[in-house]
Amino acid sequence: MQRARTIRLTAGIVAMMAVVLVAGRWEPVAAGGPGSATGSGYRVLKPIESGDLTLFPVVRDDGKSLPADQFLTLDEGLKSGEVEVTEAGKVQGLVRSRGGSVAPRRYEGDQVNTLVLVNNSKRPLLLLAGEIVTGGKQDRIIAKDRIVPAGADPIDLSVFCIEHGRWTESSAKFGTAGKAASESFMVQPAVRQQAMVAKDQQQVWDSVHGAIGSMAKATAPMASANSTVTVTAGAGSIESSSGDVVARGLGTTSYAKAMQSAAVSAKVDQETAGLVQSREQALATLRQEHAVGVVVAVRGEVIWADIFSDPELLARYWTKLVRSYAAEGLSGGTAHGTASVADAQRFLDTPTHGTEDSQGEVGVYRCREVKAGGTDLFTLEALLPGTGYDVHISRLKLRGQPQPVY
Repeated sequence: MQRARTIRLTAGIVAMMAVVLVAGRWEPVAAGGPGSATGSGYRVLKPIESGDLTLFPVVRDDGKSLPADQFLTLDEGLKSGEVEVTEAGKVQGLVRSRGGSVAPRRYEGDQVNTLVLVNNSKRPLLLLAGEIVTGGKQDRIIAKDRIVPAGADPIDLSVFCIEHGRWTESSAKFGTAGKAASESFMVQPAVRQQAMVAKDQQQVWDSVHGAIGSMAKATAPMASANSTVTVTAGAGSIESSSGDVVARGLGTTSYAKAMQSAAVSAKVDQETAGLVQSREQALATLRQEHAVGVVVAVRGEVIWADIFSDPELLARYWTKLVRSYAAEGLSGGTAHGTASVADAQRFLDTPTHGTEDSQGEVGVYRCREVKAGGTDLFTLEALLPGTGYDVHISRLKLRGQPQPVY
């Protein structure tokens, strides 16, 4: 296990991006050659590598840039107070009937998989599956991508719990994960996948438990090679026969609290504070290249892609995305060689002829899911006036299935 290389994932990514800045501009390289059209409509650039993590910036084939400032992010809304999230039993929201009269919305008490969200801002709110809201009776994550119109009535927000075992209120309302914008994060791809694909609370809890166990092992001191230990991760335990002996577990069932613990933060964020300027320069270069997303590979296996409508949206989500990818790298796993530009391009270009499911809200958004070629593609399309374009696209490799054949 190459833990020494994964200790500084996030900082390493930023440092590598700074090196790229010195070396020159990223060169767009498509599977069919520079400038050629691709099946997905996107091209990948030369990768940024750090330890077991490889990120391939993504640009649009047509070079167009769509507006991004009209959307409010969850972090921005919660921190400004324009967006409120509470337990279902705490809100006496109002909803208008078709005739214009006002009637109180009724709730039957607090619920594990339901929160209530109010968007009081003047902009539509963009929500991504896997984003974390902390507080209330349990920490939760957003269950699916969606858009909430400006000034809309309170909505039932579908969520999954990522803190098994607690059902006592820590605060009346919810906040963001991370004390500062530079510390923001969402759940890692392994947990995100269970929320998006499995859509099952138990499987989300299982993935959280496994992630916390991996964090505990990654932050444990080294010991004799053949020792067998028990890693305590809140409720339950994980057996390990590796050379990583855990002196003690992280002592929490909360994914957010585990990520914010001193030990895990040291693993993921060490030296980040001293590279803020490099980070800003790197983001400036991403904007210059009109990068709208990334393809993610861990230990040489391409597992995920996040693509936005505009470089500015990518920049606004960059920190929390990079930290989530870095957390995925803390988990042990099998090496798959080195991921290439061609591998990343083929992942994006996987044919989308498969089983499709579509849901949303008329005139607001539509979210489409297509399973094909060992991958799952999620596309969030904005339908509000002045939009009519894809705001966010996630493509993920379905775990436990063979690699797609192209």
